[in-house]
Amino acid sequence: MVIKDLQVGMIGTNCYILCDENAGLCAVIDPGDEASRVRAAIEETGCKLQYILLTHGHFDHTTGVDGLLRWEKVPVYIHRGDVGPRERPSHYLYPAPADTQFYDEGDKLKVGALEIEVIHTPGHSPGSVSLRVNDALFTGDTLFRDSCGRTDLPGGSYPVLLRSLRRLYELSGDYRVYPGHEAFSTLDRERQRNYFMAEALQAK
Repeated sequence: MVIKDLQVGMIGTNCYILCDENAGLCAVIDPGDEASRVRAAIEETGCKLQYILLTHGHFDHTTGVDGLLRWEKVPVYIHRGDVGPRERPSHYLYPAPADTQFYDEGDKLKVGALEIEVIHTPGHSPGSVSLRVNDALFTGDTLFRDSCGRTDLPGGSYPVLLRSLRRLYELSGDYRVYPGHEAFSTLDRERQRNYFMAEALQAK
C-alpha cells in the first residue's frame, strides 16, 4: 500500500492517492481542487484510478471532482447526508450527479487487495465519514492533529462530533491518522494528547 498526499486549493486541503501498487489501481480521497495537479500525481504513481472517495461534501474537499471525471469516468462515493441538488449549489453539500454512489457505516470497497471500510463519523457535517484501510485512517474534518473539525457550519453539531471522536478513540489498535487538513498523526497520539478526544470520553 502506498499513500501519496498533496495539498490543494486555497486552504490547503489534504488530498490522498491510495494505491495498491501490485494491482496497479488507486483511489483518490478528497480531491478538493486543482484537478490537473491531482491527475498528474495519479499518473506519477503509474496506477489506474478506480474510485473517487469523499469524506464529506464541503467544497474544499469536492471541487476537483468534476475535473477528474472529465479525464477518467469512475464511480464517486459519498454519504447521502452531505448531498445537495445540482440546481442549487452550496459550499456545504456536494451537488451529486445522478450516477453518484452512496456509502454508509460498515460498507467496504476494494482497491486491488486493499479493503476500505467506511465509518460514519458525523458532527462536522451530517454525512462525514472516516475511511479505514489496513493501518491507515482517513478522518476528513472529523479528527485533526491536536484538534477536531468545526461545528458552526450548516449541519454541524458539537455533541454529535464528540460521539464520533469517542467512536474513533475506541477503535482497537493504533492507526496512522490522515486528516483533511494540516499535519498527520497517529490515533494513539490523539488518544493521549487531543483535548477534544478527552472531552469526548466524558460526554454522555
